[in-house]
Amino acid sequence: MREEILSVLEKNSKIDIKELAVMLGTNEETVFNEITAMEHEGIICGYHTLIDWDKIDNEKVTALIEVRVTPQRGQGFDFVAERIYNYPEVHSVYLISGGFDLLITLQGKSLREVSAFVSDKLSTIDSVLSTATHFILKKYKDHGTIMAAKPKDTREVIS
Repeated sequence: MREEILSVLEKNSKIDIKELAVMLGTNEETVFNEITAMEHEGIICGYHTLIDWDKIDNEKVTALIEVRVTPQRGQGFDFVAERIYNYPEVHSVYLISGGFDLLITLQGKSLREVSAFVSDKLSTIDSVLSTATHFILKKYKDHGTIMAAKPKDTREVIS
């Protein structure tokens, strides 16, 4: 049952517990208890809202930054990753395979603000060897949600 609950919550964290119980063929109390237990166990780490920032007048720039680092003796990449994820600008940090070690996502008000973060804060960390910054120009799909859906054709069919 846990996997079913998680699958539904991942797509819609605002679903009513009563509706979720009906979908799963169980009662509300069971669903509530499972969700509460998974929150306490750290399986459910938080609830987030996906926002299309392009549709409001608040300019935001999102960047993906690849970082090559020297791992710390006895701590691997964890020490450097922790230093990076503690910056409030940083949205996520991933250990990745390939030519770089870490992938960072962050948001800023402008390209200049993001560039300043990379040069003034990120690049000055002792273990950081190099960075590559990629700016997101348009989101087509984010967290399983299509962001750039084509408008529906409202023309009448003529036959």
